[in-house]
Amino acid sequence: MNGWVVLLWSAAAVLVLVVVGIFGSLLAMGRISFGGDAPPTAAATVAPEETGVVDTSYAVLILNATPDDSLEDSMRDQLIKAGWSGDQITSSDASSTDFPTTTVYYVDAADEAAAIGLAGAIGGAEVQQSDVYKDYNESGGKQLAVVIGTDRSASAPETPAE
Repeated sequence: MNGWVVLLWSAAAVLVLVVVGIFGSLLAMGRISFGGDAPPTAAATVAPEETGVVDTSYAVLILNATPDDSLEDSMRDQLIKAGWSGDQITSSDASSTDFPTTTVYYVDAADEAAAIGLAGAIGGAEVQQSDVYKDYNESGGKQLAVVIGTDRSASAPETPAE
């Protein structure tokens, strides 16, 4: 009977060592953790894209900040086709010719949807809130300003090679 007891204890020891070995391996591989539930992974949330409203009641100031002379005229024609009347649009050359990105500027937060709509009407542009062009409003009413950047220019200056 003494031989059977040794055999049972040996089998129990082997079984315990196998279970501890499997458990240790799973723990080392990260398949088991003692930290409770894994922290939730941050799901990528997509903010709803703000949609613009084409509001032709706004006066539009177009400033050409590129070396191309005809861009403000073609943008003026594009806005007239989109529904603005010619007397609501003022166009001029900007003080610089190296503005990088075409941008629509609006003054009040309530004008943002109209600025986004105007950006869509001109084929896409950045939209920023700023009062930089507020003093250029000749109509006294609501106004948006478009600064045409070199991203629309056919003769944009080349960037120097690094």
